[in-house]
Amino acid sequence: MGDENLHSEMRNVELRLGPVPRKYLGPIVDAVVASYRGAEIDGEDAAPFPSRREVTQILAEVLELLLPGRPGDHEVVGGDLLEQEVHRRVSRLFESLSRQIALSFRHGCMKAGQPCLECDKLGQEKALALLGRIPRLRTVLLGDVRAAFDTDPAARSLEEVVLSYPGLVAIAVYRMAHELWLLDVPFVPRMMTEHAHGTTGIDIHPGALIGSNFFIDHGTGVVIGETTEIGDNVTIYQGVTLGGYRFRRLEDGSLERGYKRHPTVGDNVVIYAGATILGGDTVIGARSVIGGSVWLTHTVPADAVVTIEEPDLKYKVGY
Repeated sequence: MGDENLHSEMRNVELRLGPVPRKYLGPIVDAVVASYRGAEIDGEDAAPFPSRREVTQILAEVLELLLPGRPGDHEVVGGDLLEQEVHRRVSRLFESLSRQIALSFRHGCMKAGQPCLECDKLGQEKALALLGRIPRLRTVLLGDVRAAFDTDPAARSLEEVVLSYPGLVAIAVYRMAHELWLLDVPFVPRMMTEHAHGTTGIDIHPGALIGSNFFIDHGTGVVIGETTEIGDNVTIYQGVTLGGYRFRRLEDGSLERGYKRHPTVGDNVVIYAGATILGGDTVIGARSVIGGSVWLTHTVPADAVVTIEEPDLKYKVGY
């Protein structure tokens, strides 16, 4: 049966609002299954990927350990029950995180046609390593909270920053995802930061290196690429891009990967809204100020102020 006849008969079935017989769905099912065979992605023998839903839940659980009360889904427990509650949360996190990390490693083994003997063990080891870093991550993240409060006069308290600033959410997710990135965990770090990207509009690659006391004000549209390096006490505003420029290609035409493609930002730098800074050789010197809407593809010395020429504005009075 040709495609046109099949589609015509299915339309007639739909018009009658009756159940669609197997004979109409069978060819579609067969074609979809055939498309899996030999495919680079979602082949018929592929192992399951980590679960987006579970990774999202892990994010919420870790955020509660890093900033108790932040997600607002659980009552903050203190006093004699604190140790018991933390033990419960850490135990639950260990199980779910181990499982998702193991899946991320297992997928690579299956794709390479290798026996998967160490994936569960790796999942547990990497999960333990991340959970062991939570006290240090809390210290770093509280520095980010303080940086927001000290920089933004609209912030009325540290608690307000924790409860309402999307920049802090994106930074917190980045900081835990970066630890998994350093542990060479596949998939999960990017899944974490892309979830934060979807909820906050702030896109931070987990491979970026970001120093202490980092503040993103407002945040929507911020992009921080994989090989970006940011020093301490840096503030950036909405719409800032720290991106790549003129990507290298190999002899076969494919993109070269693994080299520094994104800029370096020194300590105590402020980058205002809409600025675009590109290239792995581009360095923004310490204590510099980059004005709004600036486009930069070259190095700026320390203590510089970079602005664009004031546009030629035209005024019309009345309508």
